Amino acid sequence: MDDVATLVDVCAAYEGERDATLRGVSLTVGAREQLAITGPNGAGKTTILEVMNGLLPFQSGTVRVFGESVGPSSHRLRAEIAYLPQNLFFSADTPFLVRDVVLTARFAKSRVRRLAPTEDRRIVDHALMAVGIAELQRRPVGRLSGGQQRKVLLARVLAQAARLILLDEPTANLDVQAKEEIAALVAVVRRELGAAAVIVSHEAGPLRNAADRTARVESGRIVETYDRMPIRSGLS
Repeated sequence: MDDVATLVDVCAAYEGERDATLRGVSLTVGAREQLAITGPNGAGKTTILEVMNGLLPFQSGTVRVFGESVGPSSHRLRAEIAYLPQNLFFSADTPFLVRDVVLTARFAKSRVRRLAPTEDRRIVDHALMAVGIAELQRRPVGRLSGGQQRKVLLARVLAQAARLILLDEPTANLDVQAKEEIAALVAVVRRELGAAAVIVSHEAGPLRNAADRTARVESGRIVETYDRMPIRSGLS
């Protein structure tokens, strides 16, 4: 299985912090693989996604995605990576319509591939239908529930046509039904794109159960990796 992303002995720290957040992390993501990253708060789970996406410079080690070195100037490469941060929700007074939010995913792609606007609109229409929110496309995104907003952002991921999907706690603060719906839609998006996915999740649930592999992070280090989700009492 070809590797989509590779981290080798990566150390990284946020600006102004004395201690490293990542301490010698080595990790691979295979083609079409769904990798779950688990661990306690502050362990470095989100930091791995930010380093992989080129949003956080790393102090040492190597990071490669699709065979290319990742860094702060990897703008073209980031067009192939869809990143959904944990705390990306829209306030009630956000005026943008659902369709416009999804359409923003096409900006980077259009600059690279120079697609006609009609093709961008077709792709957005398909993404809205695939995620089941076509009827919401003319509504202000800030007026939607948390679960509906997550669906909008997954439609945006699909419209971006990325080859690597990075999702940070995509079911956080959602009820049980919404968590199951989002997990099912992640599978739809991955299947349509043929993409690999790295999903950070601190809680057990359908997203972690669907992972091909799980990596557990503690204190900035990967302490355990395993295939599928083992049945263990008390694991979080």
